[in-house]
Amino acid sequence: MNISQAARSAGLTPKALRYYESINLLTPQRGPNGYREFSQSDVATLQFIQRARACGFSVEEVRDLLGLYHNPSRRSHDAKVLVEEKLKQVEQQLKSLQAMRSSLRSLAGACAGDDSPNCSILDHLASGE
Repeated sequence: MNISQAARSAGLTPKALRYYESINLLTPQRGPNGYREFSQSDVATLQFIQRARACGFSVEEVRDLLGLYHNPSRRSHDAKVLVEEKLKQVEQQLKSLQAMRSSLRSLAGACAGDDSPNCSILDHLASGE
């Protein structure tokens, strides 16, 4: 199938497919005309990449996961370690976002929000207090 068909089947854009090819996450065949020809296996790999990216894995982490996926002598332990590391990162991000939300609520609560030029939000951000 051509790049448009493969992109549609994988739920991605042709630009994403070209990018994944350029960083060697997949290597579609080339037809006699030089156009990319994607197999069902390529589409399955693209769907794997899309699902891994949707879980927050970086391109390099996806590369590691694909390496495990394509390795018949893999150990599930290795995949679990990668997922647990990502989970730790996500939990830290959530803590940071919760702290940010708390700060923003405090700032919003301290501001009169009227037509006055005095603004406790701007004062706080300027002074760091």
